[in-house]
Amino acid sequence: MEAADLMKICSLLPSATEIVYCLGLGDDLVGVTHECDYPPEASQVPVVTSSNVVDSSETSCEIHRQVSESHYGGISIYQLDERGLEEADPDLILTQELCDVCAVSYDDVKGAVRRLEGDRVILSLEPAGVDGILQTIEEVARRTGVPERGQAVCSGLRERIDALRQRSAQIERRPKVLALEWLDPPFYGGHWVPEMVDWAGGVDGLGRAGKPSAQVSWDAVAGYDPDAVIVMPCGFEVKRTLRELERLPLPDQWQDLPAVRDSEVYLVNASAYFSRPGPRVVDGLEVLAEILHPERFPRRSPPDAWCRFEEGSVK
Repeated sequence: MEAADLMKICSLLPSATEIVYCLGLGDDLVGVTHECDYPPEASQVPVVTSSNVVDSSETSCEIHRQVSESHYGGISIYQLDERGLEEADPDLILTQELCDVCAVSYDDVKGAVRRLEGDRVILSLEPAGVDGILQTIEEVARRTGVPERGQAVCSGLRERIDALRQRSAQIERRPKVLALEWLDPPFYGGHWVPEMVDWAGGVDGLGRAGKPSAQVSWDAVAGYDPDAVIVMPCGFEVKRTLRELERLPLPDQWQDLPAVRDSEVYLVNASAYFSRPGPRVVDGLEVLAEILHPERFPRRSPPDAWCRFEEGSVK
């Protein structure tokens, strides 16, 4: 199937849905996931997935337990509506193999597509860093016959990245940053997050660029002694994270962290700017720069992008 022939697109990733829209191909979407909430127009596209285990009202500890039990029990976390996929009749299906808990199983997607008549293309998006994210945008553009749009989008994003990095390169005091990608149990951020911290003028001494996030003990966090904590639970918005912090029994090590004592704890909209490997990751990079170095990067992000956290309140 030639790229120019691809007309109908099914996105099985919120990040891929954002990419499709940023390329001006929203009208070609015939299916999305139950988590595709951006841009708002995505809510008008038929939904072809559902969650088997996770209730968004659960605590992070309970969500982690459910996901872990499902993973080790061989139970898919997400359900693909095969009838809905058949009715959507897509030419191109966008999915991923990077994370077992972020999307419908790749094997489930392949199995469902095999049962469809006609030729289909499955494109697995596997970015491990910011540059990889930009490459996926360009790849989707090529596969949909609009390579020039991908080049234009990524050129604009790269210009913003380069401008920020040039300014942050002049910063001498680079705070030690803990990017908390999950709260109970605690996980430090991985993949693109460590390089985002570095480019924004911080030092991520726990995360490894290009590698997955991983669980970390509170003793290890205390030993790291971060100057700033960025709380970014995967898929959470600021209000959801605040609600979680208010009911989470934080350990003694938390209170002793310099970042906590100095009120250098920040909640960010992880769902929008950090969890999804799409174009808004560049917005997330700018958010980090605003937080870590407000003297150089005056706030331009929207009010719901981030806030300072103090025990029981936000500032």
